[in-house]
Amino acid sequence: MKQFFLIFLLFSSVYLFSQTTDEPIKLESSVQKISETEYDIVFSATLFKGWYLYSQYNPDEASLPLEITIQANETGYELVGKATEKDTFAKYSDVWQKEEIVFKEKAIITQRIQLTNKEITQIKLNFFGQVCETACINIDENFTISLAGEAVNEVISIDEKSQNLTKKLQLDLKNTSLLKNSTTTNSDTSNGLFSIFLLGFIGGLLALLTPCVFPMIPLTVSFFTKQSANKKKGVFNAILYGFFIVLIYILLSLPFHFLDNLDPEILNTISTNVWLNSFFFAVLVFFAFSFFGFYEITLPSSWGNKMDSASSVGGIIGIFFMALTLAIVSFSCTGPILGSLLAGSLTSDGGATQLTAGMTGFGLALALPFALFALFPSWLNSLPKSGGWLNTTKVVLGFLELALAFKFLSNADLVAHWDLLKREVFIGIWIVIFIGLALYLFAKIKFPHDSPIKKLSFSRGSFGVLVIFFIIYISPGVMKNPTWNLSLLSGFPPPQFYSIYEQETACPLGLNCYDDFEEGLAAAKETNKPILLDFTGWACVNCRKMEENVWSEPDIYQLLKEDYILISLYIDDNEKELAIAQQFDFLKKNGKVKRIETVGDKWSTFQVINFKNASQPFYVLLSPDLEVLNSSQQYTDRDTYYDWLQEGLKNFNKK
Repeated sequence: MKQFFLIFLLFSSVYLFSQTTDEPIKLESSVQKISETEYDIVFSATLFKGWYLYSQYNPDEASLPLEITIQANETGYELVGKATEKDTFAKYSDVWQKEEIVFKEKAIITQRIQLTNKEITQIKLNFFGQVCETACINIDENFTISLAGEAVNEVISIDEKSQNLTKKLQLDLKNTSLLKNSTTTNSDTSNGLFSIFLLGFIGGLLALLTPCVFPMIPLTVSFFTKQSANKKKGVFNAILYGFFIVLIYILLSLPFHFLDNLDPEILNTISTNVWLNSFFFAVLVFFAFSFFGFYEITLPSSWGNKMDSASSVGGIIGIFFMALTLAIVSFSCTGPILGSLLAGSLTSDGGATQLTAGMTGFGLALALPFALFALFPSWLNSLPKSGGWLNTTKVVLGFLELALAFKFLSNADLVAHWDLLKREVFIGIWIVIFIGLALYLFAKIKFPHDSPIKKLSFSRGSFGVLVIFFIIYISPGVMKNPTWNLSLLSGFPPPQFYSIYEQETACPLGLNCYDDFEEGLAAAKETNKPILLDFTGWACVNCRKMEENVWSEPDIYQLLKEDYILISLYIDDNEKELAIAQQFDFLKKNGKVKRIETVGDKWSTFQVINFKNASQPFYVLLSPDLEVLNSSQQYTDRDTYYDWLQEGLKNFNKK
């Protein structure tokens, strides 16, 4: 399973390890005339040592293949088949567990074109591919080529103001070789994938305990074991049924990978979009009240009827449609859980990859009972009987959905600076929600589909006691000086400095910090202190975890307070517009223009062009004269972070 996650991790990871403006591949184009209407466009690529470019014939379910296409809205010519390639190599991938077709060091790719309009004098092609070493980056370059034999570079001009502000954004960094040695967060991301898989698995287990799914277990298992020609065949069919359940939920996540490939930043945009987070809040509230029993959310009944009819085909195809029927008819119970999984995954760093991991866990938990009870039919006798406890499970899930909904409203509030859900208000709302849950568990309040309760069960009462302990645990969070830090919830409530109470500073943990790089740099020069450059985000969960669990450690806090100038740049601050005089057009390497209008636009671009990274949290240590003092750092543990700060301070003091 770990290897499965690594496959999706590699698929979605995009890291740049080259220093300053160097990239691991250099592309050039030339043209060869074949006839009056046919030309060969030759792409020559030179790669850094150790880097590979993947062929257009690379196998499916492996690294992204090379693709040459005509740019949008271009007419008058067409591609003649696929490009021809020279000097490719077969390279076995431990991640994909198959041989891949790659170029190394040099690549010659020739694409023939056919003119349908003889008046055409130049063509526009797009070269898209993936190059990898220990990590991968996507190459997406547009070429305008003169058929007379000269490459044409389209000059896209930006005004003088934009040119000056662009130069101002680019740092003259020294000792950048340290950045090439920076460690990535693959292991952390892998752990994050396992966590989301585990959460999805738990969600699937909870879905099993709902009225839509639980009664289906003995019925379905009995069908397979009794209707099959023999026991072995019945067991095989039940296991296949479970496999198809997992497959269906994985397939539901695949369209989001397509979005991720079209634009790697799209899911990050989703995670910080005010109105989309508000929409997720509304959807989860809607789901919560469906779990309370006020209404049911169902897919059109015709869908279930069609799938049920298709299942009568028999054989493997029939079993697949049986699994699909289960997914459709159980939607009123599984839909709200899947909705939470979808919203939570797309608003986190792993995006579509985390969604696939979560969907896999969800499908696996849902499928396991059908396979296990088919293997051990006698276990069916130990299953509890259906009853009111199934509806109780739904209502409890409704309260949890309601609590989760406010996380998304909080994201919107933080990014938009509405100042509605300060930390204490958020925790206060949670206290009210969980008091409601406790009252329900102790049968003090009822919902529409609840059965009369003559005697409180031990499990229900015990869970009610746990909820009361949780309420006690979070209650200090509404106070100005909490009795204890809510470390178990780090990253979930708003940050501690986003408070209804007056704070010493608007920075994490009351530290002194700057939210503008130039101001922070000036302070570093004045005090002759090194800089801790903190790329963070209002909706960044791991940023809050670092601040509340790592920065809060006394020895680390002391270093940040006394020895460093802290500059915190919020890359998702897209609701705060820059002054008109500071807005400008940024010309990318690929010739596209990005409009820099907000604080978030400015600092996200600043991070990418100077440090070739777009993830958060991302930490860099600099001297006042812009010398890199240590490798960059990301989400990590307390000891690693402390040693990293100390090493940076030691290197600074050597100067």
